[in-house]
Amino acid sequence: MSDPAALRAAITAQARAEGFDAVGFTRPDAIAEAGPRLAEAVEAGRHGSMAWMAETLERRSHPNAMWPEGRSLVMLGVNYGPDENPLDGLTDRDRGLVSVYARGNDYHEVIKARLKALARWLVEETGCELKVFVDTAPLMEKPLAAAAGLGWQGKHTNLVSRDFGSWLFLGAVMTTLDIPPDTPERDHCGSCTACLSACPTDAFPRPYALDARRCISYLTIEHQGPIPREFRAAMGNRIYGCDDCLAVCPWNKFAETGRNMKLAAREHLKRPSLAELAQLDDAAFRALFTKSPVKRIGRDRFVRNVLIAIGNSGDPALAPVAADRLADPAAVVRGAAIWALRRLDPARVPARPPAGESDPDVLAEWRQSP
Repeated sequence: MSDPAALRAAITAQARAEGFDAVGFTRPDAIAEAGPRLAEAVEAGRHGSMAWMAETLERRSHPNAMWPEGRSLVMLGVNYGPDENPLDGLTDRDRGLVSVYARGNDYHEVIKARLKALARWLVEETGCELKVFVDTAPLMEKPLAAAAGLGWQGKHTNLVSRDFGSWLFLGAVMTTLDIPPDTPERDHCGSCTACLSACPTDAFPRPYALDARRCISYLTIEHQGPIPREFRAAMGNRIYGCDDCLAVCPWNKFAETGRNMKLAAREHLKRPSLAELAQLDDAAFRALFTKSPVKRIGRDRFVRNVLIAIGNSGDPALAPVAADRLADPAAVVRGAAIWALRRLDPARVPARPPAGESDPDVLAEWRQSP
């Protein structure tokens, strides 16, 4: 397959046959401007506790640092558009809100299988060498996807597609083939700042810059200790991730519901009961979130998030649920339970902590007012 145009057309056709909704081509050196932006964010500490971002900074800035032989990248997208507006769930205060991307099966596994199938075909057809990536290596998928014409990085730093709005999972195939690149998509945000205004915790210091330390997605997923008090009320009923900046984007008017059933929302994760989630032990948590990305944060961090949502519910009927977790084996859960109970029914909070309590974070919660 020596004709470049024929090669591009064949790869595109095969990628779509494997279930990819967006296909584009770029080169490893196409994102020279992305490295300095990332370095500036890391220098300012906006990556929070995600130390791997600093440790892999050089490799992220230069894709060929991982594999010098790579000459071209096939950038691929899978639409996961929801069948409802995720913001509608913010009004169900006794129900939790799970980010759209995490309501179905783990996208890493779904997309990796498709990437491997495409890779096998490409090797058989051309004899090339290649590597596949799906958010599991220091590769800057969003800038590369923009360079390949799949969309542009909006003011919320996420990829926006003219065809699929905010809802694209990304994957990549880096290959030794020399494939003519696509024209990068230009920025179509214009003067719109809807995504910036929608952020509950003011996590954008300026357009096109995110401070992860203030982001609800970071706080509920990456952050391991107690949720900082200044952000708890703003979390509302968001118990895993946050879709606000994505969901308000005007370009979603062109979005379509995702067609892959493995990525479709499980019914029990659309509006799950906070009372039921708070009672999960480790075994029940693992069973409920089998094959789900939620599983990776573990039961303790998840129930911590649920208790923050319970504290924000304004529903005194949930106070006994919070009280039950005051003796939880996990300190991060006990601390969140104190905060939630004080918000819902302060009279139920014991005057002093149990005699055996020694965790400093939990003791600090006992000393705080709601």
